[in-house]
Amino acid sequence: MLKIYNSLAREKQDFVPIEPGVARMYVCGMTVYDYCHLGHARVLVVFDTVRRWLRASGLNVTYVRNITDIDDKIIRRAAENGESIGELTQRFIDFMNEDAAALGVERPDFEPRATAYVGQMIALIAELEGKGLAYVAPDGDVNFSVRSFPGYGRLSGKSLDDLRAGERVEVDSAKRDPLDFVLWKRAKPGEPSWPSPWGEGRPGWHIECSAMSSDLLGDHFDIHGGGQDLQFPHHENEIAQSEGAHGCQFVNYWMHNGFVRIDEEKMSKSLGNFLTIRDLLQKYDGEVVRFFILRAHYRSPLNYADTHLDDARQGLARLYTALRGLPLTSEAAAPDWNEAHAQRFRQAMDDDFNTPGACAVLFELAAEVNRGGVNAPAAARQLRALGGVLGLLARDAEAFLQAAPVSGEAATDALTPAAIEAAIAARAEAKRGRDFAAADRIRAELLVAGVVLEDGAQGTRWRRT
Repeated sequence: MLKIYNSLAREKQDFVPIEPGVARMYVCGMTVYDYCHLGHARVLVVFDTVRRWLRASGLNVTYVRNITDIDDKIIRRAAENGESIGELTQRFIDFMNEDAAALGVERPDFEPRATAYVGQMIALIAELEGKGLAYVAPDGDVNFSVRSFPGYGRLSGKSLDDLRAGERVEVDSAKRDPLDFVLWKRAKPGEPSWPSPWGEGRPGWHIECSAMSSDLLGDHFDIHGGGQDLQFPHHENEIAQSEGAHGCQFVNYWMHNGFVRIDEEKMSKSLGNFLTIRDLLQKYDGEVVRFFILRAHYRSPLNYADTHLDDARQGLARLYTALRGLPLTSEAAAPDWNEAHAQRFRQAMDDDFNTPGACAVLFELAAEVNRGGVNAPAAARQLRALGGVLGLLARDAEAFLQAAPVSGEAATDALTPAAIEAAIAARAEAKRGRDFAAADRIRAELLVAGVVLEDGAQGTRWRRT
């Protein structure tokens, strides 16, 4: 049985869907005013993989990942650029979708935009106000009354007194309590706004996800995910809003992926080590980046370094090397789940989506293929099928292994396939003429140029290092 680490319970728990055979999952998406960064890449890949495994486990999955297309940063950036909010957000939504596709991330079933759900947010705020959980402050904002909701702090594991003393608490004289958070912001001159019972304004950030998730998945659903940085206050506030309004449990399983570090330092713009997905894709193939992310457990910290990406590229090349000669089919083959490797793969994935353990099984299969023998073809097919469950190994092996470097001097100086084939032909001619020195020299020159030759019964094949 699949076990999921539930951040709310602080333990692994058996996954029992609310509705048998169905899994409903909501993941907090991007605020679209800039390019997506490596932290976003991890969220995209992790929960894409979670969805794939739920589906491979026989569940009918509904996956919602929202888009925040209105907030202070968006308003400020659009004003700085001299463009409309719609123009800004659509441009970065398009960039986000391009980046996600490069990482092999499938589109969610629903991708709601906050601005399309303002009516639902207003209704939810009115319900909270009617239950005494929200109030209109002297400055015109509508705030959630944290101390009126029993159990606030369960997700973060902090008491109200601990939170009151925390550095994150924003002191605002208009609030009854510094812990209270805004549900509806009164409009400021020149800002976009919507009519509401409390006057012109716009929603606060936290209310967005409560309204969109309940509208698309119901008041009570299975899985809610996001980055560890959202556990408090965003997800804590979602629980308070949703359970306060609907009077039932909001989510059964809370999942949070770990932080991303760059060369063992926290990634931040202030440190100058901020890495966008676009930056990364200028240096590495998208599938290599995905493989790098999956080789770490989703709850552990992920440390980026060029050496780690280089290692991921070499590891993925080893897997693709084992698939040489296996033709691609129009439809991905399903794994043979009765086979021993597939059973170990399932065991790993059922243990809180242990992708490092699943990747280790892929390397076991590659080793079996490389040993040859009667079982090698079946092992190669199983390798391709299990890799596909993780969103990997779906390309032609030769196409991956012979692809030119993505960028840098290596890309500029890379030999074309035609030049490589000509060199291989010249080497073969030299060997036929018993000029082995010339043949060795050609092999060495190709190696310096980043091309490895592999002689076999079917002739000479090549791949890039």
